[in-house]
Amino acid sequence: MAEYQNIFTQVQVRGHVEPGMIEDVEVQNRTSGGGFSTLAGWFGNAQLGPIYLGTLGVVSLATGAIWFMLCGAWFWYQADLNPAVFLRDLFWFSLEPPAEEYGLGFAPLAEGGLWLIASFFLLVSVITWWLRTYMRAVALGMGKHVSYAFASAIWLFLVLGLIRPVLMGSWSHAVPYGIFSHLDWTNLFSLTYGNLFYNPFHALSIVFLYGSALLFAMHGATILAVSRFGGDRELEQIADRGTASERAALFWRWTMGFNATMEGIHRWAWWFAVLVTLTGGIGILLTGTVVDNWYIWAQDHGFAPLN
Repeated sequence: MAEYQNIFTQVQVRGHVEPGMIEDVEVQNRTSGGGFSTLAGWFGNAQLGPIYLGTLGVVSLATGAIWFMLCGAWFWYQADLNPAVFLRDLFWFSLEPPAEEYGLGFAPLAEGGLWLIASFFLLVSVITWWLRTYMRAVALGMGKHVSYAFASAIWLFLVLGLIRPVLMGSWSHAVPYGIFSHLDWTNLFSLTYGNLFYNPFHALSIVFLYGSALLFAMHGATILAVSRFGGDRELEQIADRGTASERAALFWRWTMGFNATMEGIHRWAWWFAVLVTLTGGIGILLTGTVVDNWYIWAQDHGFAPLN
């Protein structure tokens, strides 16, 4: 018999749909049905539904769809209503913010006004979805860790599209909506302000980004490696260490010299992920508002060559 491995396999249980908590929890806004998906079961839980949207969820999805359709309509206009051109050049189309001369005022639709309208709906969509995550956590008696982590990502989003442009005095400093135009904006941003690699907060953000990937890979691999001993039931392992957590701890003490606990590794991963966007947002916010050239700044502080 082949050795049990679970890198690519997932046990999929079929039975009655599990409705989740129903005691002391608002259920009238949930969908009543549910089902199972074999495809979804390859990546996570095979059950689909029931789903709770509520007012905030409906508002978030509706405004997000409006933002998406406004961007799509502008791309369609740029393609001259030609479906072949639309598909061919989709990655090159872009909805740009207003030019510098418009400052923080409203611009004509074709000159950035549509970007302002779309950005408003995107902002409403993101904020209402955040409120939804917070309220669902309250309703279920959970901690607010997901909401706080999401808030860190929203911080970077707000810095790029709202806070920094306002401090710079023009919407032109915001990020356009488009695939390649977004990448071009990032490249030009670094060139304009003297190479973002010399921004210490950018460096911290990259450290936490790579660290998050490393921690998540280490943790995921460890749990998969000891799931044959029940390691995937992590709450049980936290409360009552069994053979899975003992083997995992021994492995990391042998290979690394020390080990995180079954609970502590999640705190490490949470902090590393949150600090990616938190430090990144600080670095972007300081660029152009406090520091005009990061290379010269690095020279002044002794860690870039003077010639």
